[in-house]
Amino acid sequence: MRTLVIASQKGGVGKTTLTGHLAVEAERQGEPMVAMMDTDEQMSLSGWFRVRQAETPILVQPVEGNLRKTMDAMRKAGVTLLIIDTPPAITSSISLTVALADLVVIPVRPSPHDLRAVGRTVDIVEQHNKPLVFVVNQANQRARITAQAAISLSQHGPLAEPIIHSRTDFAVSMADGRTVTEMEPEGKSAAEIAALWTFIKGRFDKKDRR
Repeated sequence: MRTLVIASQKGGVGKTTLTGHLAVEAERQGEPMVAMMDTDEQMSLSGWFRVRQAETPILVQPVEGNLRKTMDAMRKAGVTLLIIDTPPAITSSISLTVALADLVVIPVRPSPHDLRAVGRTVDIVEQHNKPLVFVVNQANQRARITAQAAISLSQHGPLAEPIIHSRTDFAVSMADGRTVTEMEPEGKSAAEIAALWTFIKGRFDKKDRR
């Protein structure tokens, strides 16, 4: 089982949206059994899943708060990909979650505040010697700072391709338990999510070959 952790100390960077979208896209691209886990007290991912008509990807909660025990059970059940949504704060539980990751995705909005907040998340990932990938998320296509953010982040770690741009279809799809790929499969947002999962899968595959 591969474990992907979506983490950032900054709130509002789109962790939950990316978790749901990447899980659905991974399944669409042929991942055998995909599961999501909601470790955020706000339970936004769980709220999205409750209004979702499709039964997969599955959503699980940590058994008695024991993340490692839950992951062992999922592995035995045949889950091949677990994507974990985390709360917007640096806590001991975040550190434990990152410690169990195979890859950590750090979403970052292209803004000065978000760029300044990245350091603490990176410190946790490096403390556990885990590979990371930055995702520039909720970007304005015409804003100069988007390119500046990409350059800045690439100096501290690998930057995922492509940049995910801010569009209303992300919010609309999440409101009724869907993703942009399910709502408008030929749209620009769907193409970006598909390319992002392809990139992340490539990082997993590269790690496995080592």
